[in-house]
Amino acid sequence: MVAVASGSAPSLNLSGVRLGDMLVALAILVATILIALFIRQVMRRSLQHKLPSYVYKPLENIAFYGIIVTGVVAALAPLGVSLSGLLVAGGFAGLVVGLASQQAVSNLVSGIFLLIEQPLRIGDPVTVKDVSGVVVDINILSTRVRTWDGYIVRIPNSTVFNELITNYQRTRARRVEISIGISYGSDLDKAMSVIRELMDEHPYCLVNPAPEVFVSNYADSAIVITARCWAPPQVWFSTKVQLQTSLKKRLDEAGVEIPFPQLDLHVKDLVPLSVRLEGATEPKG
Repeated sequence: MVAVASGSAPSLNLSGVRLGDMLVALAILVATILIALFIRQVMRRSLQHKLPSYVYKPLENIAFYGIIVTGVVAALAPLGVSLSGLLVAGGFAGLVVGLASQQAVSNLVSGIFLLIEQPLRIGDPVTVKDVSGVVVDINILSTRVRTWDGYIVRIPNSTVFNELITNYQRTRARRVEISIGISYGSDLDKAMSVIRELMDEHPYCLVNPAPEVFVSNYADSAIVITARCWAPPQVWFSTKVQLQTSLKKRLDEAGVEIPFPQLDLHVKDLVPLSVRLEGATEPKG
């Protein structure tokens, strides 16, 4: 029997529950789990290969856990626990459960909005708050991101929904920027021509927008040249690495010097310097 008093949480008196009712509840739970597993298997066979992963995975999670929750509620009925009694029950226990479930409900609702709006998808390189990496999973309560260092970070969906999201995959092109310093004695026009030619030859540097090469700074020991081009986001990183790796070799072949930091010291006045040798009695100039 279940006693529900005003101002107190519902409690279950197991001593008054018949063995048959407990067996029925257990059977409902087992049947619910089997049905949920069966539905998930059917979805994987019929829908997984037809839908993108960022659409299919949340649908599978919603269907699976929705069936489980429904089965748990149904299993409480033979034990005398009604859903309405659980919802209207008050008291400290109800308050604790309400506060604990508030964040879960917020994450669930945020997950639904993320599924509808789709600001990020599985496989997208993103930055959410201070976490940067590739999205590996989006479920009903949280989003998991694999950082560039290989760590898996779980972010609640409410945080994802309320934070600024930078998605590097949704853009058609991403800019590659490289800066390099050449010596003041090198041929500036020749260096810029070599850099532009290198980007023009690269298969992933887009023609439109066209690559740019310009002097960005006159530093203490070098003239700093900045080169920019646009590349598809899928090959942005490899394009940047290849350009940086090839740039020095091409400049060396063209006779353009990449200087070390240096300091020129100019002495205006010659001052006699006295030197005392060990064992000597008088300094010698």
